[in-house]
This record gives sequence, C-alpha cells and structure tokens, in this order.
Amino acid sequence: MALTGRAGLVAAVGIVVVLFAPQPGAALAGVCLLLAAAIVVDLVFAGAVQPLRFHRSGDTLVRLGQQATIELVVENPGRRRVRGLLRDAWPPSAGVHPRVAELDVPAGERRKIIVTLTPTRRGDRSSVAITVRSRGPLGLAARQGNHQAPWTVRVLPPFLSRKHLPSRLARLRELDGQHPALVRGQGTEFDSLREYVVGDDVRSIDWRATARRHDVVVRTWRPERDRRVLIVLDTGRTSAGRVGAAPIPMAGAEAGGGLFLRPDPRPAPGWPRLDWSMDAALLLAALAARAGDQVDFLAHDRAVRAWVSGASRTELLSSLVNVMAPIEAELVEADSQGMVAAILSRAKRRCLVVLLTDLNPAAMDEGLMPVLPQLSSRHLVLVAGVSDPSVAAMSGRRGSADEVYDAAAAEQAQLGRRRITARLRRHGVEVVDAPPDDIAPALADAYLALKAAGRL
Repeated sequence: MALTGRAGLVAAVGIVVVLFAPQPGAALAGVCLLLAAAIVVDLVFAGAVQPLRFHRSGDTLVRLGQQATIELVVENPGRRRVRGLLRDAWPPSAGVHPRVAELDVPAGERRKIIVTLTPTRRGDRSSVAITVRSRGPLGLAARQGNHQAPWTVRVLPPFLSRKHLPSRLARLRELDGQHPALVRGQGTEFDSLREYVVGDDVRSIDWRATARRHDVVVRTWRPERDRRVLIVLDTGRTSAGRVGAAPIPMAGAEAGGGLFLRPDPRPAPGWPRLDWSMDAALLLAALAARAGDQVDFLAHDRAVRAWVSGASRTELLSSLVNVMAPIEAELVEADSQGMVAAILSRAKRRCLVVLLTDLNPAAMDEGLMPVLPQLSSRHLVLVAGVSDPSVAAMSGRRGSADEVYDAAAAEQAQLGRRRITARLRRHGVEVVDAPPDDIAPALADAYLALKAAGRL
C-alpha cells in the first residue's frame, strides 16, 4: 500500500476543519474516520497489481554510447482496470528512459511500453525489478507491488579508435606493394614469379626459373603474412586508474533506491586505463587481421579472465568485444609469473606478444621485470602503457609554491616511466608509452613498423 499526495492534501484540509470546529475532538475523530474510510475504498476498488504479467523483447547488445530499445508488455488478467505508475528499475549506468511511466491497462487486456537504454558504462546491465502503483478511483491510496521480468543488455566497448583504421590500412597497402612494383626488402616473403619488364630490379631475377623457362623471370615479394599476434590485457589493479577525459559520460556507482531516483549530478571522470587499453587492442586486432595475421587475445590478472583463439577475420572483432564487455579491473596485484606461464602455455611457436599494462615502475619492478627474460627469449614482446596526461600538464605548472611541489612530483613520476622504458628496451622489448587519445594509433604504428622491418 502507498499513500498519494492527494491523501496528504485531504489530511491538511481536515486539520483546518478541526482548528475551526466548535468541538475539535469530535471533528478530529470524524476527519480521521472519513479519511480512513476513503483510503479503504480506494484500496478495495484499485486494480490488483500482483496478478499482472510482464514480457520483454528487444535489444540484448549495444555499443557504449548508443541506444538500446526494449519493449515491455504488461498483461492484466485481473477483473479490474489497473491505473497508476510503473517504474522499470535498472542500474543507474543503464540510462533508462522513461524512469517512471503512466500505466492504464483494462481488465483482460495488455499494453506495451517502450523503454530505451543509453548506457554510460561497459558490461552487462540487468533489470532489477518492476514496481507498479495502482491508484484507486479517489486517488488517495494505491496498491504497490514488485515484479521480476529478467532482461540483460550487454554493453560492448565503443571502439572509438576505428577512425584511425583507414589511414593505417592505407599504410598496410603500401607495405603490401599495391603502389610501387614489388621488390624485395625487409619484412617480405616470396610471393610469385613473373616475366621481367624494363625497370625491374635485376637483383630480383630468378636465374634457375629463367633457365627453365628460357625467358627472364623475376621474383615478387609481399609483406610477411600468417604470423601470430597475441594481445595480452593486464586486468590487475593498475588498470583501474582513470585517465584522460571520458569521450562518453560516465556514471557514478551502481546503487539501488526507492521508487523515484534522481540522476547522479557528479561530473564524469575519465575512462579507466583498462578501457583505453581495450580500445587500442581492438584497433590492433582489426589491423593485424586485415594484414593476414592470426590474432589471439588473453586477459589476465591473478587468473585467466578471457581467452579468444582461432577466430576468423570476419568474426574476430565481434568475438573480442563480446569477451571484453564484462571484464572489469580487479583490485589485486597482477600475477606476472602466472601471466607469463599462461602466455607460454598458449604460444608454443614464436609470435608477437603485445602486453597492454601500466608502466608503473614499482609494479613493474616487483612483477614483470623478473620474469620478462623467460618471455622475451622465446617471443617478440611489445609493451604498451597508457600515460596520464594530467601528470604531464602538472609538470609544466610553476605558478605557486604548491604547483612547484606538484611539478616536482610529476617530473619524478615521468622520470620513473622513462627509466622503466629504457630497462625494457635493454631486454629487447619494444615499448609504446602514449596518452589515452594516442595509445591506439601509436600501437598500430608500432605494429606496422615491426611488420615493415620483418621482425614478426
């Protein structure tokens, strides 16, 4: 049962009557009995909410920042009309609209309510409950009840770095030899034989084939293909830090509440490093797949969180975004030894291992550095980290004494990252350290450079 604002207004009018009545005691009793009787009448004639049935249909997948549409069908098998309010409760980050809808379902009929979701966080968003208030004919009281109509929408990563893909594919086509004549160079493998034409490099002549065919034949070359790229995502505590500015508004903490909730007024923070790393991984995977390489994916902190292997080029991105969607940063120290063991057990032959982690000197010294030789001795390793642009901005401020101390701390942090980068490169590891907006294209450029140099 729930009382409406109209009941409060009637009670206030009753108080005024009691104040001016010649016999206040009798007037008070009369007002109370009258109000109670009206409430009872409202509850008796209000439509029952418990027999209501609910059915959902609509979208189950949506990219972060886009809109999902869900149809909620309300069926009333009871004998009385149900008029009132319906609240379809979802987590705040689901961005549900409308939060509260007017409901009017005659007996034996059904009505459809369109609910739209505009999620502000990646992951699975599930409906919590449906709350219905059925008002009586006087509008003083209402029956209220909760129902369950389970529905889950998976919010996929947005892949904002897709805008960089055409320019990187153009560079890949240049490597693939679609502009100049195919000549041998670093990072190439034999492709085919063809007849010599004026202007071809004489060093490309295949003398054995020329002798067999009695015509001058040259070899053509193409960039290396069918190499394996293993993308490893560190989901430990260092990936939970938020950096940069959020391209899509982020919501506050998930929370429950009553029938009516107000939106969170706090400003939107940046994305976690984990999300920026995912965005970079998607761009790299799309580029490597177009280049003809096999791409696998591993997410790890203290255990394997996700594993994708053997996906075709057409299915790769959809497989990756589906497994990435529910992954959240774990607030534990990553087990680097276990991560390296998981990589070595899955990658038996030499491949490019791209490790997306934070170049935090303390975490690297205690975690990855002691076990890195085991990995770099068998595979080509590329470590990519997302730097915090606010640290770089802080290091340039000198306006006050406090800013000078902040700048010194920022310079110390940047020096630590440069030192750990130098140590990694001494171990033969390629390093990409870039701010959030640049990490995806920088990682793609590093991959193309390795491919052009024939180091895959």
